[in-house]
Order: sequence, then C-alpha cells, then structure tokens
Amino acid sequence: MALYALGDLHLSFQVHKPMTPFGRVWKNHERKIEKYVNRIVKPEDTLVLTGDHSWGRKLAECREDLEFIERLPGRKILLRGNHDMFWDAKKTERLNQEYAGRLFFLQNNFAAYGDYALVGTKGYTFEGPFYLDRWGNITGWDEEREIQAEKLVEREMTRLRESFRQAREAGFRKYILFLHYPPTNILEETSPFTEIAEEYGVTAVVYSHCHGERRFGDSIRGDFHGIRYMLVSGDFLDFRPALVLP
Repeated sequence: MALYALGDLHLSFQVHKPMTPFGRVWKNHERKIEKYVNRIVKPEDTLVLTGDHSWGRKLAECREDLEFIERLPGRKILLRGNHDMFWDAKKTERLNQEYAGRLFFLQNNFAAYGDYALVGTKGYTFEGPFYLDRWGNITGWDEEREIQAEKLVEREMTRLRESFRQAREAGFRKYILFLHYPPTNILEETSPFTEIAEEYGVTAVVYSHCHGERRFGDSIRGDFHGIRYMLVSGDFLDFRPALVLP
C-alpha cells in the first residue's frame, strides 16, 4: 500500500480545450497520465489528485473526465482546483454520495490512510500583479487585489481548519496536507498555510497549480521547518505520480 499524488490533469474529453499551447509536455498528456498511473499505482494504493481535473464548467460536461479518473488504478481522492467549476464547494457531500465507492471529494472533510489523516482544501495564493522595474525587480503590487486575496485565504483557512478538526476528533494525530494552490507566493517565506502545517505538525504539504519551468520555483520545495513540501503539477512530473508515503 502506498500514497501517491498528481495534480492538474486538465482533462477535456467533452469540451475541446487542448493543452498543447502550454508546451510540448502537454502533447497527448491524457495518454501519459493513463500510461504512467497504470504503471506506478497499484489497486491497493491511494492516489490524490490535487485539483484542475476537468475543463468542463458543469458536471454534465465532466462525466467522461471523471470516468477516465475512475478507471485509473487505486483509490482516488480529488481536491478542488481553481478551474474545477463543476464542483460547488457547498455540494461536496452530494458529489461524495453520487460517486460513493468510486471517487472521494476532499473538501470540509478528511480521508484516512493508515494512521494518517489526509486533509486539504483548494487554498489560495496572491499572484499579483506585481510591478517590476526595468531590471525585473519587484517594486510593488496591486493592493486592491491583495486585499481580495487575503479574504480568499481566510475562507480557505476556515475550510482547512474544519478538515483538521474532523480528523482530530476522529483520533488522528498524523497528517498529510493537500492544497491546489502553492502554500506561498514568490515573495513569501511563510503564510497561513505553512503556519497551520507547523501547528499540526504535518508530515508533508503537497500542492500543484504551478505550470511551466518558469513557475516551478514559485513556492517552497523540499524540507522547510521539518516539513516536506512537494510540487506535483502534472507537467512538472511529466504526469508520473509522485510517491508521498511508501
């Protein structure tokens, strides 16, 4: 039994949205996902998909994408991404009822993995716009957008604390934290998400959303304050699921 993670599948079997404009790594990426997940993940394993599953805006436009995910091996746990318009955060329970035994939607709840609780939420990161001087140094940013970002971070932190609360009430004391957005932006060394990770002593923080080589270094990777930070964006991994726990 092993725990794997992969993000940003960006499937579009029903709505035509090719990803090839974003780089050669995206050519036939659905085939890569199918090949590598089937090669790496075993039926007894758990695969957490960290958001941006489908380009469909309504659930009816995502059925084939979700069926593709269903057919992948292992237990599949889905996190909500910024492009997952089909997933109303207030209707997560309804999705879990409809897909019971096939897919689990992680939002305002938790999933058990051995003696670990898998907790998570979409998260949010202020991504600018940042203002640059002629040498490329950041000289400021859009303060109105920063204020809006702070409100979104507060909302996501409320959801994340609910996930932790339920896990702790169920008796769990070991955690893996999943986010869609990176835990910090390019200017931050810490954030509310890194702080709550340290508060609960999580083993790892797993996130995605960062696309393209220029963006892979936007946030923390590797060990930070005793916590392992993992970027699992599909194009970063060439669509090979990353091992979180053996």
